[in-house]
Amino acid sequence: MVEIRDQSPQLRAGSTLDRLQQGESGYWFEYPVTTYPHHTDYAGVAWHGTYIAWMEEARVACLKSIGIDFADLVALGCDLPVVEMSIRYHQAVRMGDSVLVRTRMTDMEGVRINWDYQIQAADRPELFVTARVTLVGVDREKGKIMRQLPATVKNALVKLAQ
Repeated sequence: MVEIRDQSPQLRAGSTLDRLQQGESGYWFEYPVTTYPHHTDYAGVAWHGTYIAWMEEARVACLKSIGIDFADLVALGCDLPVVEMSIRYHQAVRMGDSVLVRTRMTDMEGVRINWDYQIQAADRPELFVTARVTLVGVDREKGKIMRQLPATVKNALVKLAQ
């Protein structure tokens, strides 16, 4: 049996949930990244696909912080592929920059889950990227969209929207 640990998204000293910051309409999870040479093109500017990889890493880390390990989702027969993405590049991240990839789940509409992102400088108020991603629950065995998310997943995700 797969167990998804029940942890509410409260700020707790000494835990990974310390990185959840209260935003205007919910919690932002912060995922720190340093821009290394393999993230950039020949000019030392982060390649556009790198931002998308960072957003995926931040979302998976956020889920893990509330007790949803992606391996557990797979074991439940559930996958959460991206079905829609909107991204706006405000300015380039350069090699050596330290950034925060901020993410939050904004809402769930059935099996559709919407996430917002901001990539900003770690040490100053500089915004590089804003984005929105929509995921949908898919039954891995059937390869079809689920009618509803597994209860343990839905119950854990509801905590992010509070």
